[in-house]
Amino acid sequence: MEARDAKRRRSQIGLNMARAATIHRKTNETDIRLKLNLDGRGKARIATGIRFFDHMLDLVARHGAFDLQVNARGDLDVDQHHTVEDVGITLGEAVQKALGSKRGILRAGYFLMPMDETLAAAAVDLSGRPCCVVKAKITAERVGDFQVELIEDFFQGFAQAARANVHLRVLYGRSSHHQVEAAFKAFARALRFAVAKDKRLRKVLPSTKGLL
Repeated sequence: MEARDAKRRRSQIGLNMARAATIHRKTNETDIRLKLNLDGRGKARIATGIRFFDHMLDLVARHGAFDLQVNARGDLDVDQHHTVEDVGITLGEAVQKALGSKRGILRAGYFLMPMDETLAAAAVDLSGRPCCVVKAKITAERVGDFQVELIEDFFQGFAQAARANVHLRVLYGRSSHHQVEAAFKAFARALRFAVAKDKRLRKVLPSTKGLL
């Protein structure tokens, strides 16, 4: 009886453990420290040196219900590319680490995100196979202080590091601000579904291959 009770307690502790990760990524171009809790409450502390990008990452935390801290130093005097891409990579590494064995997760998620006149769609599959497709015809070169073309670099970096399929499309919209923001919100909510746990399948790997 005591052995069964102890096993049950260990099992319950395992179920209640926060799925969290801390990553430090340092290169000649960037120095990034990131903390992620997949089972958070949407709290964020973000500092990348690019204020609009900070806002987008704040949205990822809030709409994904993740707790996220990012402190990034990059060669912004050269360009924003290294910082944005490397934050995407670091976030992907954190998601991969925080998920652990991936047993019991839904694995895939999708979301349609309206934002006034704009509509964006995102689909995420934590398949173990990196692939990213972004289709967004945004006319503005910058929104605030953010280089719009770097949206794809961020999500490509995330997909590679998280070993995930990420498909993102801005279907239509007038405001470039709304288009970028809707894309990040759609991604966050699709990822939220993908990492969510199914109590009925908590010991099951969501793959017929037996590997993710």
